[in-house]
Amino acid sequence: MNRDEKAAIVAELNDSFKRAKFSVVADYRGLKVSHLEKIRRELRGCQSEIRIAKNTLLKRAVTDTSCESLKDDFTGTTAIVTAYDDPVNPAKILAKCAEDYEKFELRSAVLEGEKIAVDKIVALSKLPSKEILLGQLLSVMNGVPTALVRVLSGVPRTFLYGLQAIKEKKEQA
Repeated sequence: MNRDEKAAIVAELNDSFKRAKFSVVADYRGLKVSHLEKIRRELRGCQSEIRIAKNTLLKRAVTDTSCESLKDDFTGTTAIVTAYDDPVNPAKILAKCAEDYEKFELRSAVLEGEKIAVDKIVALSKLPSKEILLGQLLSVMNGVPTALVRVLSGVPRTFLYGLQAIKEKKEQA
């Protein structure tokens, strides 16, 4: 690989790191190509990608980005997963892959510029997706006016029940 090709790869990786909201460093040593392709297809569905590059190129590409704290984790066989949208879905895919394939090992990650450990990635994978959280928020917001209407209509209703009881009592007497 000549110098121009390396510079193009570094520029492309640097752009990916700058746009990424969530980046994960993983070790893929011994993983079959078919498994890696399966991971790549799953990540593509949630606006994420997995890239494999030389550690020296990764160290150059990560400079002046929010992912610069990952520089120390670029050792051995390194795969980089970058997510450009919601970090929960890629975290779910990576946590599942780490369980399914014992040779796929998560090292560390950066979420919105803050370095997080592997246990935090697993915790992030257990969160509901963005759509589900928005649905839950809307149901809570919809429940407040409904409950207010029930409470406010309860006062006239009980008053009417009282009047009805008085009317029935007078009719019996």
